[in-house]
Amino acid sequence: MKRLFAGLLMLATLPAWAQQAATPAQSATVTGGTFGGQFAQLALGLLLVIALIFGLAWLVRRMQQVGPKSGRAIKLVSSQALGPRDRLVLVQVGNEQILLGMTPGHITPLHVLKEPVPTTDSEPATPEFAQRLSEMLSRERKEKD
Repeated sequence: MKRLFAGLLMLATLPAWAQQAATPAQSATVTGGTFGGQFAQLALGLLLVIALIFGLAWLVRRMQQVGPKSGRAIKLVSSQALGPRDRLVLVQVGNEQILLGMTPGHITPLHVLKEPVPTTDSEPATPEFAQRLSEMLSRERKEKD
């Protein structure tokens, strides 16, 4: 981890090192420089910043995945909207399932189920949904024209 930050620090100071290493004749062209030289320096700096952003995003993603994926103690089984801001949520904690009522400022346990509700881990989207969605989108396009 320390090596990564040291490497990023070295990359960030690379333009300063290059300018110090330039001879006086070269530094006059770099500082007084042409449009192409200034543009190249700007593009290099921009690419360096973008690479740094992507590198840090990758690092954060990796750090979040360090823990075991299947070791989650709480699992959301199902959720049902009752209104624009109210929901019923079925949560599994260990072997127990708890039905919760959720409002914007309050969560209320409503019932602890004696027998867990059987769940399917992944329900693929039905082809009918995709077909209806494309029909509705094409209908909207026709109405706009």
